[in-house]
Amino acid sequence: MAVGVIVVAGGRGSRLGGPVPKQLLDLGGRSILQRSVAAFDRHPGIAHVVVVLPDELVASGVELVGPTTRPVAIVAGGARRQDSVARGFDAVPPECDVVLVHDAARPFVGADVIDRVIEATLASGVAVPAVRSRDTVKRVDAGRTVGETLPRDRIWLAQTPQGFRRDRLEEAVVRGQRDAEATDEAMLAEQAGRRVVVVQGDDRNVKITTEDDLRAARAALTPPALRVGTGYDLHTLIDGRPLVLAGVELAADRGPQGHSDGDVVCHALIDAMLGAAGAGDIGRHFPDTDPAWKDAPGLDLLSRTAAIVAERGWHVASLDVTVVLERPRLYPHADAIRDRLARALSLEPDAVNIKGKTNEGVDAVGRGDAIAAHAVAVLVRGEAG
Repeated sequence: MAVGVIVVAGGRGSRLGGPVPKQLLDLGGRSILQRSVAAFDRHPGIAHVVVVLPDELVASGVELVGPTTRPVAIVAGGARRQDSVARGFDAVPPECDVVLVHDAARPFVGADVIDRVIEATLASGVAVPAVRSRDTVKRVDAGRTVGETLPRDRIWLAQTPQGFRRDRLEEAVVRGQRDAEATDEAMLAEQAGRRVVVVQGDDRNVKITTEDDLRAARAALTPPALRVGTGYDLHTLIDGRPLVLAGVELAADRGPQGHSDGDVVCHALIDAMLGAAGAGDIGRHFPDTDPAWKDAPGLDLLSRTAAIVAERGWHVASLDVTVVLERPRLYPHADAIRDRLARALSLEPDAVNIKGKTNEGVDAVGRGDAIAAHAVAVLVRGEAG
């Protein structure tokens, strides 16, 4: 069993309104067309690839498609989509028992979608990937008056690649070359009375049609700017002070000595966040010579720090803290500490990690006379989601 694919790129993308055909626009260093072809070129189940281009681009087709691991046939398209698919079908080798038809404007198709389409096509003859509509769908007349509200649970949004056993696609192509009009080959198969099954598509398998689509696609390929900072804090433990970590008080005989509340978790995180943002350290913003910070809760200082880094265009993506303490054990309190930190910084709980260690009897921490914390903060450029 051999599988061929027709990548339809015969249109000119007039809705994007630019001089360059849509399929040739840059998308993260490669064109939309190149990304679409690459999705099938690297798929182990695909034996042959045919690319349909506008007539004037065929001569430079090899260059436009770019390097591939298997030969790619390039043919000229027609006036309508169904004409372009018909010309592409003529170039599919006869040994291909299954033929997929894919819009070049869908550059993010994944191997899992391709697998599902091939499997369903072998079983049923024609298969279409689709996703359920999340919105209520209204049928509207020419005057923009709602004529009917359609049952949302029965509305699926079709994608490509659409799969066909060879004889089914040939039948659809012949029908399309007569008087039938359709938006895709699956619709031609429907008109011929053939059963068309739907397989699960992928929300990421979007079609780039408008400027907004293009901007969103480019943004999806742009990795967020990241900064990583580290922090460390240590306090001597003395009698008569509570042991508070991120607002959680631990049952202990002694607590940290300090100008503020001595919360090593928050203080280490503050330094990590400020370091990642290039904003100095805790002493610069909350000096122990300023009475305003006398006994200040660590969570309050942490929230103020989040505002400082936000002013510089950053927000916290994740946190990791290691507390070094001989006693009491941190483990029973780790979830509560994590949740307090997550709420203070508007994070999901799994974006925060708390670990407890002992110092194995070494130095002041190991003797139980001090507590320390090491922290790592990851910041992302932009506003918090």
